[in-house]
Amino acid sequence: MKSRRDFIKTSALAGAGLTLLQSESMFAKDKDNKLRLGFIGVGMRGQNHLELAVRRADVDVVAVCDVEPVMMKDALDIVAKAGKPKPTVIMEGPYGYKKLLENKDIDAVIIATPWEWHTVMCLDAMNAKKYVGCEVITGMTIEECWELVHTSERTGMPLMMLENVCYRRDVMAIMNMVRQNIFGELVHLQGGYQHDLREVKLNSGTQPYGGGVEFGAKGFSEARWRTNHSVNRNGDLYPTHGVGPLAMMLNINRGNRFTRLTSYSTKARGLHNHIVAKGGENHPNAKVNFKLGDVVTTMIQTTNDETILLQHDTNLPRPYSLGFRVQGTNGIWMDVNKSIYIEGQSKEPHRWEEAQSWLDKYDHPLWKKYGSDAAGAGHGGMDWFVLNGFIEAAKRKINTPQDVYDAVTWSAITPLSESSIEMGGTSVEFPDFTQGQWMYRTNSFALGDDY
Repeated sequence: MKSRRDFIKTSALAGAGLTLLQSESMFAKDKDNKLRLGFIGVGMRGQNHLELAVRRADVDVVAVCDVEPVMMKDALDIVAKAGKPKPTVIMEGPYGYKKLLENKDIDAVIIATPWEWHTVMCLDAMNAKKYVGCEVITGMTIEECWELVHTSERTGMPLMMLENVCYRRDVMAIMNMVRQNIFGELVHLQGGYQHDLREVKLNSGTQPYGGGVEFGAKGFSEARWRTNHSVNRNGDLYPTHGVGPLAMMLNINRGNRFTRLTSYSTKARGLHNHIVAKGGENHPNAKVNFKLGDVVTTMIQTTNDETILLQHDTNLPRPYSLGFRVQGTNGIWMDVNKSIYIEGQSKEPHRWEEAQSWLDKYDHPLWKKYGSDAAGAGHGGMDWFVLNGFIEAAKRKINTPQDVYDAVTWSAITPLSESSIEMGGTSVEFPDFTQGQWMYRTNSFALGDDY
């Protein structure tokens, strides 16, 4: 198996159109080999990444950009508390980020803005010769996904969607087991985004979670922009937490690919009922007709004849779960009941056993090496790993561990699911963003304990 450094130099990847990174440094000269980061969006999610970045000796935060004074103040407080120099502050409206991209001393950018801004910001950043780490999702339409691919290929600049669940400890242990053939040949996998977001999508307008039923112009934080997607769209709006890890286990875009997709949606009741319960039936938002079905179910088929079932469930009361299931010819793991069964190895036939002993045995080398470094980081340490993967790739001037083809493939599920639902659950063809190179590419994600 080739290293990432060797992998990005292969003719297969070059054939996919990704311009090989130049041998000469594309970075500003720095004897300490520090990565110079710019942050586009320092709201709550951007601040999560910023907190981790300023802790690193190998990172300089050069500039930060946002449109909200309160978020900028909080971001600068984070930098000051870490004892780092104050970065350049850019608050020049929605397009102020372009000024940040003009800074030749910035090597890479972290984008953590509302979804609808991701594509244009990623495109502008790659054209400005910056490494790009972008929050979920990267493209909202198939056309946007293709434009991201073509721009990355033309400029030679990697784009990494910062999908952190690929680094979840139990998920990485299961991936380790998959690679060691513990489950046998994979047959069926499940995942999703099953998370009660009613008090994220609806709040008081002065706090990020709950306290009221406002959204849009009267909302705060995510309620200001995210909820409108539930008003206007019906599909799997957030598939990547579920599909990302499963795609890595199935070697999607690396010897395997998605071929077809079918989606169905339930009725929409959850957000309306929450508004009535918390704000009364006469509240103006009680008259809003939410388009997003409360539960959206998507089935994906691969060229190797595995199936993936994804569910998006964010508007109803329920405990958090990503609903992972990994099933092969020798056994099965499910995260909801934290259970596993391996034929011939589990203690009793036809009976679940607690999964933790297996997860401990097959703990991924990355977590064994860096678990203490990730302690206290967001989302159980996942945030540390995903940012570290991006930073290390950018420092080494190599392709990112989750690349542009991953970013657009996972993002494309949303518009494809919207199309399928609109056509009554019709099966739709999945684009091949690698243009045939999936047959020759090999998996380079988390092969060892490097990053």
